[in-house]
Amino acid sequence: MKRLRKLLVLVVAVSMVLAVVQIVGAEEGKKININTAVKEELIELDRIGPKYAERIIEYREKVAPFEKPEDVMKVKGIGKKTYEANKDRIVVK
Repeated sequence: MKRLRKLLVLVVAVSMVLAVVQIVGAEEGKKININTAVKEELIELDRIGPKYAERIIEYREKVAPFEKPEDVMKVKGIGKKTYEANKDRIVVK
């Protein structure tokens, strides 16, 4: 009986871990529209912290909306490495 209980606990624990991994994985693949995203959404991108998120917002408000994802490199401090790390997640619809 103890063996069955241990097995059941193990199965439940593994199921919970897999559920968390699936949720986190779904968030990592989330598309982010850099023309409409708020600061909290922008910092979900790799290599983008609060300051760069603010720069993205400031650029689109003061200069122009982004026409294509790679235009994010027009923002001061955001270069090719940052763009490459996020190119599959950035959209400009």
